[in-house]
Amino acid sequence: MSELVFRLADVVRTYRQGRKKLEVLRGVGLEVREGETVALVGPSGAGKSTLLHVAGLLEKPDAGEVFVSGEACGNLGDDARSHLRRHNIGFVYQYHHLLPEFSALENIVIPQIIGGSNKQEARQRAGELLDDLGLSERADHRPGQLSGGEQQRVAIARALANAPKIVLADEPTGNLDPHTAEDVFALLLALARSAGLAAIVATHNPSLAARMDRIVRLEEGVLVPN
Repeated sequence: MSELVFRLADVVRTYRQGRKKLEVLRGVGLEVREGETVALVGPSGAGKSTLLHVAGLLEKPDAGEVFVSGEACGNLGDDARSHLRRHNIGFVYQYHHLLPEFSALENIVIPQIIGGSNKQEARQRAGELLDDLGLSERADHRPGQLSGGEQQRVAIARALANAPKIVLADEPTGNLDPHTAEDVFALLLALARSAGLAAIVATHNPSLAARMDRIVRLEEGVLVPN
Protein backbone atom coordinates (compact mmCIF):
# COMPACT_ATOMS: atom_id res chain seq x y z
CA MET A 1 0.00 0.00 0.00
CA SER A 2 1.25 3.49 -0.85
CA GLU A 3 2.48 5.82 1.88
CA LEU A 4 -0.02 7.91 3.83
CA VAL A 5 1.29 11.44 3.31
CA PHE A 6 -1.55 13.57 4.61
CA ARG A 7 -4.22 13.29 7.29
CA LEU A 8 -6.83 15.48 8.91
CA ALA A 9 -7.99 14.11 12.26
CA ASP A 10 -11.23 15.49 13.78
CA VAL A 11 -10.48 19.01 12.56
CA VAL A 12 -12.70 21.80 13.84
CA ARG A 13 -12.65 25.38 12.53
CA THR A 14 -14.99 28.01 13.89
CA TYR A 15 -15.39 31.70 13.14
CA ARG A 16 -17.24 34.37 15.04
CA GLN A 17 -19.53 36.90 13.41
CA GLY A 18 -20.45 39.28 16.19
CA ARG A 19 -22.10 37.13 18.84
CA LYS A 20 -22.77 34.33 16.40
CA LYS A 21 -20.47 31.30 16.16
CA LEU A 22 -20.13 29.79 12.70
CA GLU A 23 -18.89 26.18 12.69
CA VAL A 24 -17.34 25.73 9.26
CA LEU A 25 -15.52 22.43 9.92
CA ARG A 26 -17.02 20.08 12.50
CA GLY A 27 -14.71 17.15 13.13
CA VAL A 28 -13.39 16.67 9.59
CA GLY A 29 -11.32 13.56 8.92
CA LEU A 30 -9.47 12.81 5.67
CA GLU A 31 -6.56 10.61 4.62
CA VAL A 32 -4.72 10.92 1.31
CA ARG A 33 -1.99 8.58 0.12
CA GLU A 34 0.96 9.02 -2.17
CA GLY A 35 -0.18 9.28 -5.79
CA GLU A 36 -3.86 9.60 -4.87
CA THR A 37 -6.05 12.38 -6.32
CA VAL A 38 -9.10 13.48 -4.34
CA ALA A 39 -11.85 15.81 -5.55
CA LEU A 40 -13.37 18.03 -2.89
CA VAL A 41 -16.90 19.07 -3.81
CA GLY A 42 -19.76 20.85 -2.10
CA PRO A 43 -21.90 23.98 -2.44
CA SER A 44 -20.43 27.47 -2.39
CA GLY A 45 -19.85 28.58 1.18
CA ALA A 46 -19.58 25.04 2.50
CA GLY A 47 -16.01 25.63 3.69
CA LYS A 48 -13.91 24.00 0.97
CA SER A 49 -11.41 26.87 0.92
CA THR A 50 -11.22 26.82 4.71
CA LEU A 51 -10.47 23.11 4.64
CA LEU A 52 -7.67 23.68 2.12
CA HIS A 53 -6.25 26.56 4.19
CA VAL A 54 -6.14 24.34 7.27
CA ALA A 55 -4.72 21.44 5.27
CA GLY A 56 -2.04 23.73 3.85
CA LEU A 57 -1.04 25.05 7.29
CA LEU A 58 -2.21 28.55 6.41
CA GLU A 59 -4.75 28.45 9.26
CA LYS A 60 -4.64 26.55 12.52
CA PRO A 61 -7.63 24.38 13.45
CA ASP A 62 -9.48 25.17 16.67
CA ALA A 63 -9.36 21.47 17.51
CA GLY A 64 -8.09 18.30 15.90
CA GLU A 65 -4.79 17.76 14.11
CA VAL A 66 -3.15 18.03 10.70
CA PHE A 67 -0.49 15.44 9.85
CA VAL A 68 1.93 15.94 6.97
CA SER A 69 4.14 12.94 6.21
CA GLY A 70 3.30 11.62 9.66
CA GLU A 71 4.31 14.81 11.48
CA ALA A 72 1.71 16.46 13.71
CA CYS A 73 1.60 20.18 12.88
CA GLY A 74 -0.67 21.63 15.57
CA ASN A 75 2.05 22.65 18.02
CA LEU A 76 4.60 23.81 15.47
CA GLY A 77 5.68 27.43 15.53
CA ASP A 78 5.26 29.75 12.57
CA ASP A 79 8.79 29.18 11.23
CA ALA A 80 8.45 25.40 11.39
CA ARG A 81 5.04 25.53 9.72
CA SER A 82 6.43 27.75 6.97
CA HIS A 83 9.35 25.39 6.40
CA LEU A 84 7.07 22.34 6.26
CA ARG A 85 4.68 24.12 3.91
CA ARG A 86 7.46 25.38 1.63
CA HIS A 87 9.00 21.94 1.15
CA ASN A 88 5.99 19.62 1.28
CA ILE A 89 2.92 21.46 0.00
CA GLY A 90 2.17 23.08 -3.36
CA PHE A 91 -0.76 25.45 -3.85
CA VAL A 92 -2.79 26.25 -6.96
CA TYR A 93 -5.52 28.87 -6.68
CA GLN A 94 -8.40 29.92 -8.92
CA TYR A 95 -6.44 33.04 -9.87
CA HIS A 96 -2.81 32.46 -10.79
CA HIS A 97 -1.21 35.09 -8.46
CA LEU A 98 1.92 35.23 -10.62
CA LEU A 99 4.33 38.11 -10.01
CA PRO A 100 3.66 40.43 -12.99
CA GLU A 101 7.15 41.96 -13.19
CA PHE A 102 8.87 38.57 -13.61
CA SER A 103 8.91 36.12 -16.52
CA ALA A 104 7.22 32.73 -16.46
CA LEU A 105 10.58 31.08 -15.79
CA GLU A 106 11.43 33.52 -12.99
CA ASN A 107 8.06 32.96 -11.32
CA ILE A 108 9.02 29.28 -11.00
CA VAL A 109 12.62 29.97 -9.99
CA ILE A 110 11.77 32.32 -7.10
CA PRO A 111 10.08 29.77 -4.77
CA GLN A 112 13.00 27.40 -5.33
CA ILE A 113 15.54 30.06 -4.33
CA ILE A 114 13.47 30.79 -1.23
CA GLY A 115 13.46 27.04 -0.55
CA GLY A 116 17.25 26.85 -0.66
CA SER A 117 18.04 25.78 -4.24
CA ASN A 118 20.87 27.47 -6.08
CA LYS A 119 20.00 29.59 -9.10
CA GLN A 120 21.34 27.16 -11.70
CA GLU A 121 19.40 24.22 -10.27
CA ALA A 122 16.27 26.35 -9.96
CA ARG A 123 16.43 27.51 -13.57
CA GLN A 124 16.96 23.96 -14.81
CA ARG A 125 14.00 22.68 -12.79
CA ALA A 126 11.83 25.58 -13.99
CA GLY A 127 12.75 24.90 -17.60
CA GLU A 128 11.89 21.22 -17.25
CA LEU A 129 8.49 22.02 -15.75
CA LEU A 130 7.70 24.54 -18.47
CA ASP A 131 8.66 21.96 -21.08
CA ASP A 132 6.38 19.37 -19.44
CA LEU A 133 3.54 21.89 -19.62
CA GLY A 134 4.21 22.83 -23.24
CA LEU A 135 5.42 26.34 -22.38
CA SER A 136 9.14 26.23 -23.11
CA GLU A 137 8.73 28.85 -25.85
CA ARG A 138 6.96 31.17 -23.39
CA ALA A 139 9.60 31.02 -20.66
CA ASP A 140 10.70 34.64 -21.08
CA HIS A 141 7.18 36.06 -21.32
CA ARG A 142 5.68 37.97 -18.40
CA PRO A 143 2.22 36.95 -17.12
CA GLY A 144 0.53 39.84 -18.96
CA GLN A 145 1.80 38.39 -22.24
CA LEU A 146 0.30 34.96 -21.57
CA SER A 147 -3.24 33.66 -22.05
CA GLY A 148 -5.34 32.66 -19.05
CA GLY A 149 -4.61 28.98 -19.62
CA GLU A 150 -0.89 29.64 -19.97
CA GLN A 151 -0.85 31.68 -16.77
CA GLN A 152 -2.52 28.86 -14.88
CA ARG A 153 -0.08 26.32 -16.27
CA VAL A 154 2.77 28.48 -14.99
CA ALA A 155 1.01 28.58 -11.62
CA ILE A 156 0.90 24.78 -11.62
CA ALA A 157 4.61 24.62 -12.45
CA ARG A 158 5.31 27.03 -9.59
CA ALA A 159 3.30 24.81 -7.21
CA LEU A 160 5.41 21.81 -8.22
CA ALA A 161 8.73 23.66 -8.27
CA ASN A 162 9.95 22.47 -4.85
CA ALA A 163 8.87 18.86 -5.48
CA PRO A 164 6.14 18.82 -2.80
CA LYS A 165 4.45 15.68 -1.55
CA ILE A 166 0.99 17.25 -1.57
CA VAL A 167 -0.77 19.60 -3.99
CA LEU A 168 -3.79 21.59 -2.82
CA ALA A 169 -5.81 23.23 -5.58
CA ASP A 170 -8.76 25.56 -4.99
CA GLU A 171 -10.94 25.78 -8.12
CA PRO A 172 -7.80 25.77 -10.30
CA THR A 173 -9.79 26.03 -13.55
CA GLY A 174 -12.60 28.26 -12.28
CA ASN A 175 -11.52 31.29 -14.33
CA LEU A 176 -11.00 29.38 -17.59
CA ASP A 177 -13.28 28.55 -20.49
CA PRO A 178 -14.45 24.89 -20.61
CA HIS A 179 -11.99 23.73 -23.28
CA THR A 180 -8.99 25.40 -21.63
CA ALA A 181 -10.15 24.13 -18.23
CA GLU A 182 -10.12 20.55 -19.53
CA ASP A 183 -6.59 20.92 -20.89
CA VAL A 184 -5.20 22.56 -17.74
CA PHE A 185 -6.90 20.05 -15.45
CA ALA A 186 -5.56 17.11 -17.48
CA LEU A 187 -2.03 18.50 -17.21
CA LEU A 188 -2.37 19.02 -13.46
CA LEU A 189 -3.55 15.44 -12.92
CA ALA A 190 -0.92 13.98 -15.24
CA LEU A 191 1.92 15.81 -13.49
CA ALA A 192 0.61 14.93 -10.03
CA ARG A 193 0.28 11.25 -10.89
CA SER A 194 3.64 11.02 -12.65
CA ALA A 195 5.34 12.56 -9.61
CA GLY A 196 3.41 10.37 -7.16
CA LEU A 197 1.87 13.36 -5.40
CA ALA A 198 -1.14 13.38 -3.15
CA ALA A 199 -3.59 15.93 -4.54
CA ILE A 200 -6.76 17.50 -3.15
CA VAL A 201 -8.65 19.60 -5.68
CA ALA A 202 -11.73 21.66 -4.81
CA THR A 203 -13.99 21.96 -7.83
CA HIS A 204 -17.58 22.68 -8.80
CA ASN A 205 -17.13 20.85 -12.11
CA PRO A 206 -18.57 17.30 -11.83
CA SER A 207 -16.91 16.07 -15.02
CA LEU A 208 -13.49 17.12 -13.74
CA ALA A 209 -14.16 15.64 -10.28
CA ALA A 210 -15.13 12.32 -11.89
CA ARG A 211 -11.64 12.01 -13.40
CA MET A 212 -10.02 11.86 -9.99
CA ASP A 213 -9.45 8.74 -7.90
CA ARG A 214 -11.98 9.65 -5.24
CA ILE A 215 -14.64 12.27 -4.51
CA VAL A 216 -15.51 13.59 -1.05
CA ARG A 217 -18.29 16.09 -0.33
CA LEU A 218 -18.22 18.76 2.34
CA GLU A 219 -21.72 19.12 3.80
CA GLU A 220 -22.66 20.99 6.97
CA GLY A 221 -19.07 20.98 8.15
CA VAL A 222 -18.30 17.27 7.69
CA LEU A 223 -16.87 15.20 4.87
CA VAL A 224 -18.96 12.42 3.37
CA PRO A 225 -18.14 10.04 0.51
CA ASN A 226 -19.79 11.22 -2.70
